[in-house]
Amino acid sequence: MIKTALVFPGQGSQSVGMGKDLYNNFIIARQAFEEASDAIHVDLKKLCFEGPADELGKTHNTQPALLTVSIAAYRALQHESGFRADFMAGHSLGEYSALTASGAISFSDAVKLVRFRGKVMSEAAGDGTGMMAAILGLSREAVDEVISEVKGEGVLTAANYNCPGQIVISGSIAPVQKAMEACREKGAKRALPLSVSGPFHTELMSGAARRLQERLGDIDLKEPQCIVYSNVTAKPYGSADDITALLVRQIQSSVMWEDSVSEMIAGGADVFIEVGAGKVLTGLTKRITKETVNLNVNNTDTLKKTISACNEIRSR
Repeated sequence: MIKTALVFPGQGSQSVGMGKDLYNNFIIARQAFEEASDAIHVDLKKLCFEGPADELGKTHNTQPALLTVSIAAYRALQHESGFRADFMAGHSLGEYSALTASGAISFSDAVKLVRFRGKVMSEAAGDGTGMMAAILGLSREAVDEVISEVKGEGVLTAANYNCPGQIVISGSIAPVQKAMEACREKGAKRALPLSVSGPFHTELMSGAARRLQERLGDIDLKEPQCIVYSNVTAKPYGSADDITALLVRQIQSSVMWEDSVSEMIAGGADVFIEVGAGKVLTGLTKRITKETVNLNVNNTDTLKKTISACNEIRSR
């Protein structure tokens, strides 16, 4: 029996114009934009479709914008095909999209929550003492070894284990820069500083984590209606109580993306569908395994192709 995983993108996947085709062609997608805009009193349609890019790229704007595009795409997919997923997961911010699609968080609450999350993350990073960098072409073991060697000089951790040969490190500026050089010496193809507003997924986000925990206490969280994988543990969520604890940890912990995809495959997932802006996660899945069918939904054309491909697979 075919099993399908839906995966939802995080920050870095945004682009001006995202979601416009879905908005123009599906009433249910249009309603998602209207609901989200009303929830946070921001014209997300204008922000997503017109930008400008620097405004869309501000963390407190990027997060609700990406979540809205993902849910608009998910609702269009559901409406057009009656689609039901076996597994869901999202990369960092995308985990909120997965929890929303699974019924664990209401869409209105999720949009307000990620707007707040983006705000507190930006404020926690506001002193300019941290940075992030992508390490390409070096093994996980080698990057972990460098982190262990350099960590005594300041905050330094692996923020994202994305796929073999792609790991993002994060922390205070000096140790991150030293780790970049050490990774190059160990044979990394590239070590690139990232254009982000702060050292996300590190202990430097502890203040943001405390504020997020307080806000989560005011939200009605439910048990997910399908299996949703946590970034922190790369394991399925259990009860609704798990959601608060794991989302608070997520903001200051490594995103175990490669492990999450591997766990879904071990659980039987043979089709992965990226739902929302861009195709970043589709590329990562292809680097993790060659054994899955990889599809995406970010406009009318990809929606139709995905539905057609899924129908063909099921008919075999």
